[in-house]
Amino acid sequence: MKIFGRGNRKRRDEPRIKLPRIPWVALSSLVGLLVVTTGLFTAGRWVLNRPVERMVFNGKFERVSADQLESVLRSYMGKGFLAVDLDAIQARVAALPWVATARVSRQWPDTLDVTVTEEAPAARWGADGLLNPQGVLFVKHATHIPAELPRLNGPDGSETDVAARYVAIQEQLLERGLGVISLELDGRGAWTLLLSNGIGVRLGSQDVDARLNRFYEALDTVVMPVATDVQFVDMRYTNGFSVGWRPQRAVQAPPDEERPPTELLPSA
Repeated sequence: MKIFGRGNRKRRDEPRIKLPRIPWVALSSLVGLLVVTTGLFTAGRWVLNRPVERMVFNGKFERVSADQLESVLRSYMGKGFLAVDLDAIQARVAALPWVATARVSRQWPDTLDVTVTEEAPAARWGADGLLNPQGVLFVKHATHIPAELPRLNGPDGSETDVAARYVAIQEQLLERGLGVISLELDGRGAWTLLLSNGIGVRLGSQDVDARLNRFYEALDTVVMPVATDVQFVDMRYTNGFSVGWRPQRAVQAPPDEERPPTELLPSA
């Protein structure tokens, strides 16, 4: 008997663990490509982000000076061309008096282009303020006010409402060959206006739209034929209006002349 021997049983194959093969060549190429790409990006960004050396101002300048723009933007000179905050620059320029809009863009390689649109004054506000066409008070104390501007006035915060009322009245008067010289809203909410022919109109604070419609009708039918003699028209009546005559008419009128029939007229 063989105590030790191979026997007839087959040897069991031991399971073997196969490690994945590392593609060293491909991996080295990828790492090299990343290094080169990163280097090119860094170098390119460094080249593109060179310091800002010039600023170009564009626009039709009448009220905004180059000195004002330079004083605001001087701190951005020398900043990185790509790093400089265009929105911040635009906001600072737009905050200047008389600036309506501002647009800032980059011009390769080291220049910032600043385009400015100035405000167009549409009306005078109070003593020396100016409103733009949107009814926004953009200058509270102007040193120069164009004489042809209409004069608007009202409590603080009422600029937009007064401007809107002015536009609506002006449209109606332009159809009649007239215009608004001044329009005022007082603290009690009462409206008064002065026409381009020198006639004052008192509208009061109630039913202003209805009173304006009655005024336009009275202007067409009664007031215009005697406009040179009329000093003011008072619409603060429920169903009518009164007319105040200029002093010249009162002096020229005979002592026994009856009161003019237009002194108090019912609504049509």
